Amino acid sequence: MKLETERLILKEINESHVDDILRIRSNDFINKFVDRISPQSNYEALDFILTIKRKAENRETVYLGISYKDQPTVIGTICLWNFSEDGKTAEVGYELLPEYHRQGIMSEALNSVLNYGFDELNLQEILAFTHRDNESSKALLLKYGFIWEEDKKDEEVPANLVFSLKK
Repeated sequence: MKLETERLILKEINESHVDDILRIRSNDFINKFVDRISPQSNYEALDFILTIKRKAENRETVYLGISYKDQPTVIGTICLWNFSEDGKTAEVGYELLPEYHRQGIMSEALNSVLNYGFDELNLQEILAFTHRDNESSKALLLKYGFIWEEDKKDEEVPANLVFSLKK
């Protein structure tokens, strides 16, 4: 699967993206806002890629690498995952290397993935969980009409805020 925007290609990641995924998922700035164990080696990044590929084949996730159209390098990722049993709700997640922040890249990618989720997957609601201190992420979600669900909590990561967008 592949989505295109004006400047970007959102594409499935594969084994050729090991270095890119290692660089993204082990980035200290990104990881300030994400609760995960970062890969420490190419082997761990490859293991993550193989897991994502299996989940995508099983329709458990739509996980895409973000690249400029004229560059093969993956500079970020965006996904729809954690689908409800009835397939009407999913969670969106995203990350972007800091040197590409504030250039409209994630805005462009998010818009494309939201359209795909609502129009192609027929989702009725998309959720987003973001760290309470991640001002850029909160602003991005609000820009696209997400509503902060003040009464909902992320039981796994108490520092996260829950946002939702209905079709």
